[in-house]
Amino acid sequence: MPSLVGSRVERKEDKRFLTGKGRYTADINIANQTYAVFVRSPHARAKIKKVDTSKALKSSGVVSVLTGKEIAEDKIGGLIAGWAIRSEDGSEMKVPANPPLAGEVANFVGEPIAVVFAETLDEAKAGAEKVEVDYKVLKAVVDPAEAMNSEAVHDGIDKNLCYDWLLGDRKAVDEAFAKADKIIKVDLINNRLVPNAMEPRACVVDYNTASEEITLYTTSQNPHLSRLVMSAFGGVAPENKLRVVAPDVGGGFGSKINVYNEEIVCSWASKKIERPIKWVAERTESFLTDTHGRDHVTHAELAVTNDGKFLGFKNETIANLGAYARVFATVTPTYLFGPCATGVYVIPAAYSNVKAVYTNTAPVDAYRGAGRPEATYTIERLVEKAAMELGIDKIELRKRNFPSEFPFKQTLVHTVDSGDYVAGIEKAKEMADYAGFEARRKQSEANGKLRGIGVSSYFEACGIAPSAAVMSLGCGVGLWESAEVRFNPTGQVSVFTGSHSHGQSHDTTFAQIAADELGVPMENIDLVHGDTDKSTFGMGTYGSRSLAVGGIAIVNACKKIVAKGKRVAAKMLEVSEEEIEFKDGEFVALKSNKKKTIGEIAFACYVPGQRDEMKSPIPEGDEPGLIESAFYDPPNFSFPAGSHICEVEIDPATGNVKVEKYTAVDDFGRIVNPNIVEGQVHGGLAQGIGQALYENTMYDETGQLMTASYMDYTMPRADNFPEFNLGFTCTHATSNPLGVKGCGEAGAIASPPTVMNAVIDALGGQEITMPATPEKVWKACKALKKSNSKAA
Repeated sequence: MPSLVGSRVERKEDKRFLTGKGRYTADINIANQTYAVFVRSPHARAKIKKVDTSKALKSSGVVSVLTGKEIAEDKIGGLIAGWAIRSEDGSEMKVPANPPLAGEVANFVGEPIAVVFAETLDEAKAGAEKVEVDYKVLKAVVDPAEAMNSEAVHDGIDKNLCYDWLLGDRKAVDEAFAKADKIIKVDLINNRLVPNAMEPRACVVDYNTASEEITLYTTSQNPHLSRLVMSAFGGVAPENKLRVVAPDVGGGFGSKINVYNEEIVCSWASKKIERPIKWVAERTESFLTDTHGRDHVTHAELAVTNDGKFLGFKNETIANLGAYARVFATVTPTYLFGPCATGVYVIPAAYSNVKAVYTNTAPVDAYRGAGRPEATYTIERLVEKAAMELGIDKIELRKRNFPSEFPFKQTLVHTVDSGDYVAGIEKAKEMADYAGFEARRKQSEANGKLRGIGVSSYFEACGIAPSAAVMSLGCGVGLWESAEVRFNPTGQVSVFTGSHSHGQSHDTTFAQIAADELGVPMENIDLVHGDTDKSTFGMGTYGSRSLAVGGIAIVNACKKIVAKGKRVAAKMLEVSEEEIEFKDGEFVALKSNKKKTIGEIAFACYVPGQRDEMKSPIPEGDEPGLIESAFYDPPNFSFPAGSHICEVEIDPATGNVKVEKYTAVDDFGRIVNPNIVEGQVHGGLAQGIGQALYENTMYDETGQLMTASYMDYTMPRADNFPEFNLGFTCTHATSNPLGVKGCGEAGAIASPPTVMNAVIDALGGQEITMPATPEKVWKACKALKKSNSKAA
């Protein structure tokens, strides 16, 4: 039986989704449901003097109107920060209360103040228009670079500073810089992004008055974690009375990790009004209130010798948290960013200093890559600039500073277990026809265009899990994963996982793994996930952890199935357990031709009784049935890596940037399904190129979001991309038995610096900030032309 792991198996999910048979939260309707519409603050910073709901309560069809006053009276808790980060001086981070409905102060445009429930959506909207809120508007703090010199957003938090965090050794860095021949410096802005999942956030809540149980259907990446937070911190209901179901979810990208105000409010309110409630965000609500991504202001320096050796690195970053600290908000710019900021290079001395600040903008949290894209952009801009200033080929400079042996202990935190960075960059160089670039540049010049080439090499720490590591760094829970494998008497298999699929193709890849381990056809395997009453407890899907953590839990549960199967087979075949070999779905007695299929063993496990000559096949001490579970907590992160090369062509007359060629060579360890991995890389590249060239979130000085719709926020389209040229190298991860590494975020991590390096190369080294819009590039082209004229 050929192995399914590594095969281009078609996605099991495709037929359902392509024929419109997906079941999303907005598709769910419950008899007698009401519709929720939230009244949101139109101001970025304002005191709430009074909320008058009297007119709304009289409005046609309105069932109830609730405010921050009622939710506070019921002692419903707010939203939380999931990681406790300490400042350089040892002090704990400063975190303000984040009530589900603002009671006294609104801190960003879109923050919910009240909620109206009505018989129809239109009636709920009409009622919301009649809620009168008296505000005292205050001066908003918007610019993260100026936040520490502005009025306090939250009482008791001086300088708007959540923490001032340091990783590394300042003294060693100073000594390294003193020995350098040259110091390379960059000032960078990692632009704020709106995640823009295809499916807006939504929730449907059903309260059972008889059992006092709440069922919440929601657009979540991690339903078990949502239940835990809502119960333990929100006080919405005990965990055994709260069921959270995440059905099909149309994309998450990190923004659906969080528990949001609307889920807490609607769950609490459903019990209060004893009616089901449905809420679906409109797209502008998503722009305003979904957690945003990135938003760093960074100054970084690299100490180098004249022959291109890296001696030291330092970065000083201001990270914008927005109005509140959410689940992954505080760890994203620290332990997900800082340790990766030295990239794939041997740099003897380094430090990262991050100041996280509050502003009157939407909260910022994890977005595809979460800290790793910001880190890679920082180091790869430095390395590219160093190559230009030193006059050393950009690929050669990188190779001179790659580690030569693995495991590789990088300067800040991580021990990278496996890799071959030279092989990756050499393969990318060949696939991209790097040697032929100058001829293509001259051809572009002959056509009146500018052409540039950019390179980046990256690594990331993902498979976010090792509980011993993450809890020591401030995580509030361990990040293990669990699975249960249930062999039914007729040979069908149900695999239960705590991971959640919202585009990762778990139905396919997890079935491939289980099919290989158990020797059963893939079509006999069903995956169960996304329902806290059905699936095993798990910490969800983010940080490229599903396969490297959740997948291994499935492997381990399958191995327990096989181990029990061997004991049963040994009794049935009347041999010792040591004489049984399991292969391709059969238990074979090695010293004879006797064998049993795993289906026969499964059936036997469900008939433990004895009648006439038939004896129970269950060994003494074993229970009936063939169901096994496993938890998996890996000993280390996994470390995908790779090198990407991009070529762009610029039209100086318009400033338009066209990505002409894009080559990505990645090391994801053992690949389970190449089709799915390539799709993940494509998606990541689209989002990373979107950040580099198109997407940008802008607030005005009063805190109004200027890019609150697709009229103003530029999303990349299919015709903005070339045919991606993908290649792979493979070094197996040693931290898990499959040898797999994460792949979901790599494209978004590597592509922003790759594209920007190409743009800046085309502009003769002129610095330009992301996104490289036509206006910015046009101005840079004018400056380049003027500079060239003076030089001539």
